Amino acid sequence: MANVVVVGTQWGDEGKGKVVDLLTEKSDLIIRFQGGNNAGHTLVVGDRKVILHLIPSGILHEEKLCVIGNGVVIDPEILLDEIDALREKGYTVTTGTLAISDRAHVIMPYHKAIDHARETTQQIGTTGRGIGPAYEDKARRSGIRMIDLVNPDQLWKKLGALFDERQEYLTKVLKVKGMDKGEIFSRFSAVGERLKPFVADTAVLIDQACRQGRKLLFEGAQGANLDMDFGTYPYVTSSNTVAGQACVGSGIGPTKISAVLGICKAYTTRVGGGPFPTELADETGERLRAFGGEYGATTGRPRRCGWLDVVALKHSVRLSDISYLAITKLDVLTGFETIKVATAYRSGNTVIENMPADLEMYPDLQMVYEELPGWEENISGLRSYGELPRNCRDYIAYMEEKIGVKAAIISVGPKREETIQVVDLFS
Repeated sequence: MANVVVVGTQWGDEGKGKVVDLLTEKSDLIIRFQGGNNAGHTLVVGDRKVILHLIPSGILHEEKLCVIGNGVVIDPEILLDEIDALREKGYTVTTGTLAISDRAHVIMPYHKAIDHARETTQQIGTTGRGIGPAYEDKARRSGIRMIDLVNPDQLWKKLGALFDERQEYLTKVLKVKGMDKGEIFSRFSAVGERLKPFVADTAVLIDQACRQGRKLLFEGAQGANLDMDFGTYPYVTSSNTVAGQACVGSGIGPTKISAVLGICKAYTTRVGGGPFPTELADETGERLRAFGGEYGATTGRPRRCGWLDVVALKHSVRLSDISYLAITKLDVLTGFETIKVATAYRSGNTVIENMPADLEMYPDLQMVYEELPGWEENISGLRSYGELPRNCRDYIAYMEEKIGVKAAIISVGPKREETIQVVDLFS
């Protein structure tokens, strides 16, 4: 058995899509287990760029089954658009390549309206896609699930039971325009009809695959420092992003997981509001953004950029018991004379080596940096670890030592082939 969970170790946007795409070649099922279409995975295959928001990255490989698990909240209209776009590009999306959990919750139009209205005052930095309000309804036991969406009578019943309350909240509390229940039902029952063939009890499919000895790859969204419980609360996403959620969000027991791969940029980025200790609001930050193409795949927002943060990484490694690292965007650091790494934080006379529950309690927070020599050589064409410049290898070894985890994959460019694989996770 070789079942691998892939999670982000920073604030998301670490390059999980490319890594999952690579690992898919040796796996049979690819399972997305949390989040919604607030996540975007960018894949570069040849000269073609593909951006996915809900469907697992493995969909680009034929004869693989991609599963959207029960832990995901689904905007069904966005999902249909994604299916249609993939088909237009020539990719196969059928019931043999895609399955959707009947227990996954649905993002409804009022969820998005609530999200947009709240963001005007709260400024959390959400994408406005309705993710948080959908998870709220799930926790309140009043959500609409995929099993309801594909059964019109059930959809009308569920919508009728909660619509008046949502309408009143929109119009009287948030002071925004109300919605038409009949129009929502008409739109979403039509969408449900198209998606119905894909909807299944995916936990059973996953269990059957395990029993058959097939290789499973679990794909997370966002990063550990956006986790609902362990991230920089309240500037977090609305689900758990650590490896343990792979079990809850797909319906598999923890003893079935054999390895956890943590995706880590060679520097650090963040989108949206919230604390970001190593942020560089200077020419260096601008250079990282420009060289790294640091703009959100979902929103296009420019990402905040900074040096590598060991405190945040160690936090993530501990929470997900990460087995190996996949270091991405190492090529972006080419040309820097020196590279800084934050090994601790300092507040007054106190040195902080573990991520605090609330970074905003430390307004005087300073970084404790160590500095390493950079390299000038172009590394995007290299395909083996030994070919990397000495200073580049020293930087990787430094990361491994500080974090306590070895690198299995090193990405030296955005394309699929621009990768050095050190460890075969499925061997």
